[in-house]
Amino acid sequence: MIVAERKPIEEIIEEAKGFDRILVAGCNECVTVCEAGGKKEVGVLASALRMYFMNQGREVKVDEVTLERQCDHEYLEEIRNIIDNYDAVISLACGVGVQFMAEKYFHKPILPGVNTVFMGATEERGVWSERCQGCGKCILAKTGGICPVSRCAKRLFNGPCGGSSQGKCEISDELPCAWQLIVDRLKELGRLDEYEEIMPIKDWSTDRAGGPRKVVREDVRQ
Repeated sequence: MIVAERKPIEEIIEEAKGFDRILVAGCNECVTVCEAGGKKEVGVLASALRMYFMNQGREVKVDEVTLERQCDHEYLEEIRNIIDNYDAVISLACGVGVQFMAEKYFHKPILPGVNTVFMGATEERGVWSERCQGCGKCILAKTGGICPVSRCAKRLFNGPCGGSSQGKCEISDELPCAWQLIVDRLKELGRLDEYEEIMPIKDWSTDRAGGPRKVVREDVRQ
């Protein structure tokens, strides 16, 4: 899932303080799971904004809505009939949702209420860790399901490096060496001989060059 974290309230207030009618919009997907932008967080932020403006002696309208997703046209359409009632929208969706809403409602300021951090997994409640950078050419079949791009500090395709010590990365004693994890995993799978195969250097110029990437499925396209 996409993992995000709440922006400091001071930063949000600074961006929103010039508006008199504000809609706080949550997203019922990834940011709800990581407790950064779901219905609960929408309510907390809206209450904090109302309190701030009341203390400033200003009458500011702050309303709330939580959409199923903000990265799909059909769900963004749900606010079409009310969007003009507001001077600005504070979106608690990830950066994708903020941009998609801004594209759809071009005339309306869409302000981010969270910082989008990475694609990751829930280790335990309140703890999320990165697992994928969307690099465009997945090699997990060769590395035992452990990604060296997102989990190795140097993004090495053939490791470990000389800084690895006792299964830990040189940048922190608490960070497992990704390549130690890969070796252990391949050994568990009985595929350790594959570790000897040298993987070619990733060609970032083709996988990440040329602006925003796009996936088109003609078989499902309408």
